Amino acid sequence: MTKKKNELIRIIPLGGVGEIGKAMYVVEIDEELFVVDSGLMFPEDEMLGIDIVIPDITYLEENKERVKGIFLTHGHEDAIGSIAYVLQKIKAPVYGSKLTIALAKEHLKELPAPHQVKFFEVTNRSRMNFNSTYVTFFHTTHSIPDSLGVVFHTSEGAIVHTGEFKFDQSATGKFKPDLAKMAQLGEDGVFILLSESCEAERPGYTTSEIVIEEQLSKTFHSAPGRILVAVYASNFIRIQQVFAQAQKSFRKVVIVGKPLEKAVDLGVQLGYLTVEEETIIPISEMQKYQDDEIIIITTGNRGEPLDALEKIVRKHHRDIKIKQGDTVLITFTPSPGMEVQMANTMNSMSKAGAEILTSSKNVHVSGHGSQEDLKLMLNLMQPKYFIPVQGEYRMLIAHSKLAQQLGMQKSQIFIADKGDIVEYKNNKMRMSGRVQAGNVLIDGIGVGDVGNIVLRDRKLLSQDGIFIVVVTLNRAQKKIASGPEILSRGFVYVRESEELMIEASDIAKNVIEKYVGKDTFEWTNIKQEIRDTLNTYLFQKTKRRPMIIPIIMEY
Repeated sequence: MTKKKNELIRIIPLGGVGEIGKAMYVVEIDEELFVVDSGLMFPEDEMLGIDIVIPDITYLEENKERVKGIFLTHGHEDAIGSIAYVLQKIKAPVYGSKLTIALAKEHLKELPAPHQVKFFEVTNRSRMNFNSTYVTFFHTTHSIPDSLGVVFHTSEGAIVHTGEFKFDQSATGKFKPDLAKMAQLGEDGVFILLSESCEAERPGYTTSEIVIEEQLSKTFHSAPGRILVAVYASNFIRIQQVFAQAQKSFRKVVIVGKPLEKAVDLGVQLGYLTVEEETIIPISEMQKYQDDEIIIITTGNRGEPLDALEKIVRKHHRDIKIKQGDTVLITFTPSPGMEVQMANTMNSMSKAGAEILTSSKNVHVSGHGSQEDLKLMLNLMQPKYFIPVQGEYRMLIAHSKLAQQLGMQKSQIFIADKGDIVEYKNNKMRMSGRVQAGNVLIDGIGVGDVGNIVLRDRKLLSQDGIFIVVVTLNRAQKKIASGPEILSRGFVYVRESEELMIEASDIAKNVIEKYVGKDTFEWTNIKQEIRDTLNTYLFQKTKRRPMIIPIIMEY
């Protein structure tokens, strides 16, 4: 514990609760503010055209002078994916393991910060000192090596953020957890535990990676043709297993996808991935080998594999097409809301003659702890207060029930939404208000310029299309110079709807003529009446409501 008595402690999730991904948690100790993780989330179905989603960091911007550090628990996109955007607004040092920092720096190559960023590589033996606290770390087992839990030591006890974890008795090397250190934290006294909840609804323990390795070995030796492995670019444990089994089955590996190429290069360079140089071949040399000598490992543009698979299945990929005899390994779980897209993609692969293997066939296992793993963490830490994090709301509830099964009272457990303040002051823990929090949508180079209104318009366009009325007025003569001309996209097939178009043009013309004869008129009034009258007419005729855009010009 710190020698200084801490007067005020706050935990504020800005992301990662009520959702999968976009992790960001504020730990506020007296006047100092610390951020744990800076992740992104892949868009849900209704977020049409959006590339990624990041947390709203208004609270950090308002308190940027107090931000003392950003602590990254591991190198997955849900923990580091928004770091470059955050560092555009916040000047703060970044702490993480060697691999995590290297992956974070890759993000800054695409979007450099406007100031010098200080990166600090930490290990499970590091101690970082601040005025109000000191911070230590412990290793956890996850699907990427060098994953860390973060500990803030206060006068009330330790505030522990587990990061993402599972317990795997077969884990070795940089995947091995610090069980002794976790137990020691519990012995010394854990004040608040923030523990991930992704698999809180799944009974038992998460399957060991040894089981997956054995199944990959069988598949790689028995598959009659090519093997396609769809994987997240940062799932290092699965990538390493593919390399190891490729070498044992005398197959060559083709890496497809820029994020995957970067991750492999970085992993090999830093010693986190081991592969014989001749095992990897460029895609241009694939035709030199028999199908049963090839493994294709693929991911998408942002390291998300479903889009890449869909592109291959639809024959939009320049070099790879699914064909009879292929075996496809789905070594990932689709993001929430992407299940239908996943099912459609798998149907298309089956139709093309491929055999599909998923987690049900033991070719993939979650990197997150199931119920017994989560109970073990709770038992090791023995926290005074518990905040389940990193999961959809039902997962947070399930995790809180596990804690109650182990003897914790409801009054000790806080289920927070994004922006909620969990505050400890005057020897009492309570919810004490909210800060601004939510989603910032990234579309191309635009950051936050697409909001609910734009998404609503995109949804309307996707449902009933667009109906444009173009007319030119001669204001001096108070008459229509040309038009109205009707343009339509995604509403009706124009060549088969001539009568509808003529009638719509006449309706617009009548509205315009009613106004232009007057001495003065407002453009907005004309446009609104055109929208209203055409909306009523078109719905009567088609039962559809296209977006109606009147364009009026004058000379």
